Amino acid sequence: MDAVIWDRATEHANKVVSGKVVSGELHKLACQRHLNDLKKQNTEEFPYYYDTEKANRIIEYAETLTIAEGEEPKPVKLIEEQAFDLGVTFGWYKTKNNKRRFRRRYKSVARQNGKTFENGMMGTYIGGFSGYNYGKLFTVATKKRQSRLAWEEMAKFISADEDLNELFDVKDYKSLILALNTNCTIEALSREGGLDEGFRSIFSSVDEIHQHKDNKIYKSIYNGTRALPETLVSMITTRGDKLNSFCKEMDDYCVNILKGLATAEDFFVDIYCLDKEDDIWEEINWKKANPYLCSSQEGVEQLRIDAQTAKDMGGSDLRDFLTKSLNMWVQNTDNLFINPDYWKACETDLTLEDYRGKSCFVGLDLSSGGDLTTLCLEFEDTIENEEEYYIYSHSFMPRGRLEEHIETDIAPYDLWEQKGLITVTGGIMDYKNDYKFIIRHLKDLQVKYNLTFKCIGIDNHNADGVLADLEELGCDVLIVTQSAKFLHDATEDMQLSIKSKKVKYDKRNELLTWSVINAKIVRNSFDEKKVDKEPHAKFKRIDPVDAMIDAHTAIIKNRKNKEKVDVKSELDKYLEKMGWNKK
Repeated sequence: MDAVIWDRATEHANKVVSGKVVSGELHKLACQRHLNDLKKQNTEEFPYYYDTEKANRIIEYAETLTIAEGEEPKPVKLIEEQAFDLGVTFGWYKTKNNKRRFRRRYKSVARQNGKTFENGMMGTYIGGFSGYNYGKLFTVATKKRQSRLAWEEMAKFISADEDLNELFDVKDYKSLILALNTNCTIEALSREGGLDEGFRSIFSSVDEIHQHKDNKIYKSIYNGTRALPETLVSMITTRGDKLNSFCKEMDDYCVNILKGLATAEDFFVDIYCLDKEDDIWEEINWKKANPYLCSSQEGVEQLRIDAQTAKDMGGSDLRDFLTKSLNMWVQNTDNLFINPDYWKACETDLTLEDYRGKSCFVGLDLSSGGDLTTLCLEFEDTIENEEEYYIYSHSFMPRGRLEEHIETDIAPYDLWEQKGLITVTGGIMDYKNDYKFIIRHLKDLQVKYNLTFKCIGIDNHNADGVLADLEELGCDVLIVTQSAKFLHDATEDMQLSIKSKKVKYDKRNELLTWSVINAKIVRNSFDEKKVDKEPHAKFKRIDPVDAMIDAHTAIIKNRKNKEKVDVKSELDKYLEKMGWNKK
């Protein structure tokens, strides 16, 4: 009888999901994701498999290392959260070629919880024992000093271990480590030191991304890995207080992966933080953001001191405690278009096929130049005297712009193209939207699904060139002025409809979901509202939401026109009923 292999990573996941371990909701979702994946592994739908032995191998390797820092050397002993993060990262493989599944990794945890230490373990493991020869590994950050932190962790592991000392040559003056058995190199790089495109790294530690002004470091590293069969770009950070930042954008994307609002099977994500409803002064909650610190009494005592200081001082000390010790974003969520949880509750398996032969309203957002352009179909049903809506959207982008946005944005446009959520037009040198092609696509949908268009709501920008084509669709066209005054009623009605679960959409439309989550509310001086992007968040596109609001504006305006009362006619009816009408 075969011996059962102890699977520390999966054991931890089961404990967390069952509630036996105190954890935040996002770490719980990371554990649930792993357990869900185990159930569907090696299927056509999910061509990945989990290898417990390989998961254990990285964990066992880590626990052979020695911590040199301190009064005396001591062996590494992983806490279970670290064993989970390492084991899952290195335990999943692709069915087609037996290469590691995860090429990207994002771990966010409060400071002093060993995240740089963890990247140091992975770097020496991949550099010396992955079997890849002449590979390049990097530790990167905005500043050279920061980029050396993970590199120095690797150097300390090597210097404290006689066996590793024979396998690696550390050249401190060059910030370079050479793996003698594989000829791989580990180098510390920084943006100020000339970090640029073209780095083909089999491993990169990207440190404290809350300090990055933009996504250029991440993109320069990640874009260089595409041709490699295996790679790992490992981002580590503690959350910051800059909400208009690359870190916040990446963090939002990773939260959506954990919540099932975005799909990225190559991306391992784990986030340790308090939940929104948690009492920040309750000590038992601190473990959610501080799994390592709270594993010792000394760590808890230090957090207790920091908490008391934050409570007494308030202001910047409180903000620092929230971000650095509890790993929470300090932000005002009042300007969200809709809470992502409300939106997710509206997802269905319905498709456009389910609405064949029905009537609908159309929304068109024709973006300037070559950015994302979207059409939306909105179907209105009356159920028990209440309106319900089904939203279908499809987007377009010229090939040249798509290639640009893949380079600059975090959003997976290439994956969305494969899934049929974006139609890409033209060739690699085309950068301008073909509006006539988009109108033809709309006509094709009308014919294919035998749809009746009641009214088309179109953004007043860039509408002039297509109005004649739209008239051929046989319905009214409403020019939708993009002002809070004009859009207020439709925006508020859509918000309330989503909150009341009166809206339905195809859950596979990740592009629509991404847009909804990006959308914010702005108000004019009369407190009238419309959707917009976060200031300076130029890569968080909301075009599908704009198209949805255009369609809903057409519905609201159409409804109000029907509700207009002919006062003279109503008065005549009343007089006749009372017997006072003139003969």
